[in-house]
Amino acid sequence: MEEVWSSPEKSKDLLKEKARLENIVLPFELLEQRLLYIEESLGILDEEEGNLFLKEIQNEIVSFKNILELLELQTLLSGELDKNNAILTIHSGAGGIESQDWAQMLMRMYLRWAERKGFQAQIVDMQPGEEAGIKNATLTINGDYAYGYLRSEAGVHRLVRISPFDTNKRRHTSFASVIVSPEIEDDVQIDIRDEDVKMDTFRASGAGGQHVNKTSSAVRLTHLPTGIVVSCQNERSQHKNRAVALKVLKARLYDLEIKAKEKKMEELAGDKKDIAWGSQIRSYVLQPYRIAKDHKTGSEIGDVDSVLDEDIDIFLKESLKAKARKS
Repeated sequence: MEEVWSSPEKSKDLLKEKARLENIVLPFELLEQRLLYIEESLGILDEEEGNLFLKEIQNEIVSFKNILELLELQTLLSGELDKNNAILTIHSGAGGIESQDWAQMLMRMYLRWAERKGFQAQIVDMQPGEEAGIKNATLTINGDYAYGYLRSEAGVHRLVRISPFDTNKRRHTSFASVIVSPEIEDDVQIDIRDEDVKMDTFRASGAGGQHVNKTSSAVRLTHLPTGIVVSCQNERSQHKNRAVALKVLKARLYDLEIKAKEKKMEELAGDKKDIAWGSQIRSYVLQPYRIAKDHKTGSEIGDVDSVLDEDIDIFLKESLKAKARKS
């Protein structure tokens, strides 16, 4: 025991493992307590032959169901990095203002989803469009299993609507791509050589106060071997922006490595599915009918407005179930 506490690294690993095991066990203990309470309350209700505690019992049953659904989801989040924070990058497609507005709608959807989940979401970099919307944005979403939940969102998202920017009120189709990477912890080795990274500094273009805008505190890193470019302009100091940008680059490189392995396995298995830019994973149709459809699982929702507001859980859950069936 003395050996453990005298080593900060060992004690850190043990505390981390303790927290992980507690996160597994505690929900089941809570579920057991809720079930016992419901059973006892139903017994009292039956003896009294009235509506005593009826509303309270109904609320407990709803709470029990929500916890059960959460546990069901977590059993599907079994990937090595599913428990990690997520780094999400959104790029607008061709089409100028239409696609840039669509990219901003997607960013809003993910930010609202994260808020409802109780996750911490932060925009670390964003390039606004010339007239409206955004050209691209990078978000960090911190919370238990954030990456596991969001990994299925990677791909091309398609919007069909009557354009608010078209005076002739014509229907437009817009595309935006989403890249989802796991935040990589310090104990995972990703080799990034200094000579492979080009760093540029510039003045932040967004909000951030006079200090941010007057100094070249924003940082852009280009990984020369892969061509991956990441930026951060959210922090006030250049040093902090570089640290965040390096974290994003590390995540993107790890994701690239995983994708390369998956692609090799698909080739060996004879799976020729196109994973290029044009392979949309989900469509959000506002005209001539209203529906949100996930093309990977076939699940669809008629209330597309609720999806765009943040209610994407049904798609995330169906993707996790489909992944579990394949494994």
